[in-house]
Amino acid sequence: MPTPRVFVMRHGETEWSRTGQYTGKTDIPLTARGIEQVKETGRMVVGHGKLMDPSRIVKAFISPRQRAQMTFDLFTGECEGVEIEKDTTEDLREWEYGLYEGMLTKDIRAARKERGLDRTKEWDIWVDGCEEGETPKQVSDRLDDLISQIRDIQSPHMHDDKPADILLVAHGHILRGFVRRWLGYSLDFRLLLMLEPGGVGVLTYDHRSLEEPAVLVGLGFPLKEEVS
Repeated sequence: MPTPRVFVMRHGETEWSRTGQYTGKTDIPLTARGIEQVKETGRMVVGHGKLMDPSRIVKAFISPRQRAQMTFDLFTGECEGVEIEKDTTEDLREWEYGLYEGMLTKDIRAARKERGLDRTKEWDIWVDGCEEGETPKQVSDRLDDLISQIRDIQSPHMHDDKPADILLVAHGHILRGFVRRWLGYSLDFRLLLMLEPGGVGVLTYDHRSLEEPAVLVGLGFPLKEEVS
């Protein structure tokens, strides 16, 4: 009897993710390489007896940006014969970067220092947020709203065998923030996380308890006799 899971997937490569530019509201498509990243991830992890069984996914929450929408469509193309319910939500849009849209971290820090900011420490998005963009609290609040929705879906199925897995498709900063909030940490909690373009992470609960949200740092795969 599997514990409900939440799969967090970052969109495939874009021109700006390749160069490291902050991409919030700028709506750019996947590169050719990004498309292949997503397709290959789907081939490897989606299917009966694989990491992500589409028959157990009851809902997908997707960022409205086209790079996330393209990723979802390509990724779920591997889900033959199964249609996943899709909810496009602003809760999963990327951090609103404001003045920092399209910039690199080093350039943001240099520009802030030129304006007399950050004299005692370097700028950190998780602590300082973005000028004319979102604060950590604003981001945290919308992530908490989504987490509440997910737990409402999963809570009735913590001790039965009914499908209750959730898929999220979004962006690098917002998904790393989601993991922090899933675990109950503030966004400025020093938890270094990486999520590659086209990559998938897995969240769940320890002891089948809503009070013990967890990250799966080691995955077990079904035995052959269990999926035949």
